[in-house]
Amino acid sequence: MKAILIVPSLWAAMGDSFVSWLTSSSKRSQRGEGKLKAIIYTVILFAAVFAAVKIVPVYVAEYQLNDKITEQARFAIVNHYSEDQIRDIIFKVIQDLDIPANREDIKVQNTNHGVMITVNYSVPVDFKVYKTQFSFSPSSEGRDLLK
Repeated sequence: MKAILIVPSLWAAMGDSFVSWLTSSSKRSQRGEGKLKAIIYTVILFAAVFAAVKIVPVYVAEYQLNDKITEQARFAIVNHYSEDQIRDIIFKVIQDLDIPANREDIKVQNTNHGVMITVNYSVPVDFKVYKTQFSFSPSSEGRDLLK
């Protein structure tokens, strides 16, 4: 019989704490606490996502261009490409990636040890309230092992 009496008193104690928790949370929501903080966090989250959508593609395109420049610097020596052929290949990649660079921005130099390829460009980014430009200058040098 004692076990039966303990269970209802346990439920009664838990019920009292649950009721007090419900009333305190409902009073808190009635005062409006926490709503301003949630709105601020939501605005910050949306601003971060918006900035990421604007910035990440610019850096991904730069990474892909840098990868292609490194590849072309290595293979240009083996394939004996001229400076104009290298410039044409890199410019096609620039057009495919929608990078705002001209053909004149691509510098190809034959050095004593191989080929040096450099591209200097800047990308304007508009954040609606702030405009900026990101400047990039990916470069790579392909070395001739026989020289």
